[in-house]
Order: sequence, then structure tokens, then C-alpha cells
Amino acid sequence: MPYAPVAQWIEQETSKLLVVGSIPTRGTISMRIFLKGPEAFLFWYDIAMKMTLEAHRKTSLIAGLLYLLTFISIPTLSLYGPTKSADFILSNSSDTGVIIGALLEVIMALACIGTAVVLYPLLKKQSQTLALGLVASRIVEATAIFIGVSLIMAIVSLHQSGAGADMQAAGHMLAVLYDRVFLQSQSFLPAVNDLLLGILLYKSRLVPRGLSLIGIIGAFPLLLGYGAVMFNVIGQHDSWAGLAALLVALFELSLGVWLVVKGFNSKAVAALK
Repeated sequence: MPYAPVAQWIEQETSKLLVVGSIPTRGTISMRIFLKGPEAFLFWYDIAMKMTLEAHRKTSLIAGLLYLLTFISIPTLSLYGPTKSADFILSNSSDTGVIIGALLEVIMALACIGTAVVLYPLLKKQSQTLALGLVASRIVEATAIFIGVSLIMAIVSLHQSGAGADMQAAGHMLAVLYDRVFLQSQSFLPAVNDLLLGILLYKSRLVPRGLSLIGIIGAFPLLLGYGAVMFNVIGQHDSWAGLAALLVALFELSLGVWLVVKGFNSKAVAALK
């Protein structure tokens, strides 16, 4: 935490006070002040609040960056394309793009966990149950993503080993399994995550309620799209499935930008205290 602004403020506030005691601060700055009664309480309360808000600004910045980092996996939609081909295992095509896509998904999975862990200390003050649910859901989501990456890398291994035509069916099965795991990790679980997070943010007013509502409302089309794919009403890669995820994507992108640029509502942070 940067202490210089706090120390400078203390020095300004104490310049008119009687010098009798020493208060050390980080670095080379030290001050001597004398306060008693209600003035002392208000003085130290103001210091504590300024330091708290500074800490929560760091939290919002880190959380916002992590939310933006989760979008790093978007290129995998095209990078994984070759693995869906029936003759990929027999082809001489490069694996580089697929491996890069797998690394991007690993980064995204870690960022998913990070968003919930970073926000937990603040969100638990609103509801520990919902905040723990968010952390748990994010961990399950990341686990499903890691499973998907393992399936993709298994296809790559078959390709690199020069497997014959008799292994094409195995490669196809791995690709189908990846799609099904992806349906859970990127359709069902994000809806649960954003519903929990949207409710927590809406109740706490840490961000504008309109932004929180996008997450709450957006969870339901995504769940409907998930169910439609599960019952084969629409295809997993149909445009309707993509539209079902639009609000959730908008919520997470907007939230990331808001947390980086604006941070939390300082009055809401103080109210949670």
C-alpha cells in the first residue's frame, strides 16, 4: 500500500497540534502529535478509512485486470479448429496454434479463480455464503477448463506420435468430449458465477446497480441456451448459443473495465465496514 499520500495528509493535519509524542510511518517520515478525546478518535478513524479505501482500490484494480484477462482465450475458437477435423491425426499440419490455445485456456482458468479469490474478502462482508459459493463455482469452472485442455492435448499427442487411421475414432471421441466439457465450463458454470456475483454486487452497491443487473439477467438466457443445447434443440456452435452468452460476456467485460477505471463505490465500501 502506498503510504506517502497518507503520511503527507497526517503531516498537514497535525501541523497545528501540540508536539508531544512520536508516530512512525513507513519510510523516513515521522510525526509528533497530541490528541485527546473525540478529536483523537475522529483523527485516527479518518486515517483508517483512507488506508482502507486505498487497499480496496488495489483490490478493484487487480480484480478488474483478472476479469479482462479471462477474455484471453477467445482465439481458441479458431486455434482449436484443426482438432475438429476428421483427418487431423493423419495430417502434417502444425500443432503450434493448438498448443498456444491450450496455454491461453490455462491462463484463463487461473484468472477465473483469481477473480473470486481477490473479491472474496470484500464480498463476504455482504454474504459469506454467496461469496464462498462464488469461489467454489469458479474453482469448479477452472477445473473443467483444465480437463478440456487435457483432452485437447491428448489429441495433439496422437497427432505428434504419428498414430494411424485406426486412432481417428479416438481423436474424434476426444474432440466430442472437449465440446461437452466446454458446454459445462463455458455455459453452465459462468451463468452460476455471474448470478452469484451479480446478486452480491447489487446488494452491496459496490458498482452501479445497472451493471450488476446485466450479470443477474444475463445468467438466465445462458442457462436457457445451455438447456437447449443439452436437449439438442439447438447446436452447440449455432448462432443462438452464441447470442445466449452475449449478456454474460458484456457483464464481465464491462465489470472488468469499470473496476480498472472507476473502482468500487467508496460509500458502499465504508458501509460494508
